[in-house]
Amino acid sequence: MSESQDLLNTVLSSLDDDKAVDVVSIDLKGKTSLADFMVIASGTSSRHVSAMADHLTRKAKEIGMGRPNVEGMAQSDWVLIDTGDVIVHLFRPEVRDFYGLEKMWSAELTDDFATSAETAVG
Repeated sequence: MSESQDLLNTVLSSLDDDKAVDVVSIDLKGKTSLADFMVIASGTSSRHVSAMADHLTRKAKEIGMGRPNVEGMAQSDWVLIDTGDVIVHLFRPEVRDFYGLEKMWSAELTDDFATSAETAVG
């Protein structure tokens, strides 16, 4: 099993332990070089989102992934955790519905869009 798959399993297990709602895992391999997987999940409140993010960053560190980059903890409406191989988005439900990330990333990316997005980021 690959390192990114191990990390994905850790993320999914942590979210399951924390009772995350509507967990979606998206395989990004071949779609972008940003990461291998994206995980999107909801919490029931800002406090729930914050707790899930805190537990997840601790578990990533415990398995030797270092301290991931985390954005959005102050408000905890949308917390982004970037571990390199797995990008995790934790939302309050209404914020998740507004942005619709899983719809955007689940759609097949055209070669032109994927290339221009990677060039802009890289």
